[in-house]
Amino acid sequence: MGFPPKFIVAIIAIFWLCRIARCVPDTNVTTVLCNSGVYSQGDPFVTSLNYVVAELESVTQTYKNYEYYNISPYPNAFAYGHAACNLNITSSDCTTCLAAAKTAMFGTCQSRIGARAVLHDCNIRKTEVFHSSCMAHR
Repeated sequence: MGFPPKFIVAIIAIFWLCRIARCVPDTNVTTVLCNSGVYSQGDPFVTSLNYVVAELESVTQTYKNYEYYNISPYPNAFAYGHAACNLNITSSDCTTCLAAAKTAMFGTCQSRIGARAVLHDCNIRKTEVFHSSCMAHR
């Protein structure tokens, strides 16, 4: 009992497609929200914000469930942040998606103290206001 040639060709084609197919994150922007508070370039908040956002972008994919909450270590101007990725993407795709989310957030909400960018496969948020519910998820 043998397999029909068309069946064998179909199986080989499926395996070949699965081998070369590469999943990429969906970085289409769903929404970007900005608050009305602004900061200036000389504000110490900028240092805190840069620290938090850089960590969100580089560390989130290493955490369980691709979700990370962060607070800056600088007491003169705290910044808080949260980032998360869809569990169905790879860790490198999470990093790619968060980079796109960061670009969307800063591009739309220039110099805003609080902002959030939601993409199909990830989201990122920054603020100077502590949300106790954020830290409960740590």
